[in-house]
Amino acid sequence: RRMPWLKRLSSDFHLPGPAQHAATQAMAFFSTSTTLMEACDPSSAFFGFMGVTSAIVFANLGAAYGTAKSGVGISSMGVMRPDMVMRSIIPVVMAGVLGIYGLITAVIIN
Repeated sequence: RRMPWLKRLSSDFHLPGPAQHAATQAMAFFSTSTTLMEACDPSSAFFGFMGVTSAIVFANLGAAYGTAKSGVGISSMGVMRPDMVMRSIIPVVMAGVLGIYGLITAVIIN
């Protein structure tokens, strides 16, 4: 089926026979491919948001676990070697960075 605007548009180029036909077919393909896009499956949005949720949840669970284990280490370090307590705070900071990284990843995925 021909579209009147497509014939008028393709006749403005004044190409020789086969090239004119190829240009008309290319424009017809482009017009149908852009107007007949299929809608996404509704479950794709569900799985996308579940991915965002799992990024936040697992990153924050890891950060909480890391903070807890580091807190136990800091407590035992305070008892055994009080002069090295400040050096043992680095894992707590790294665990907090893990939670922030999960948040950033979820925002980028969203």
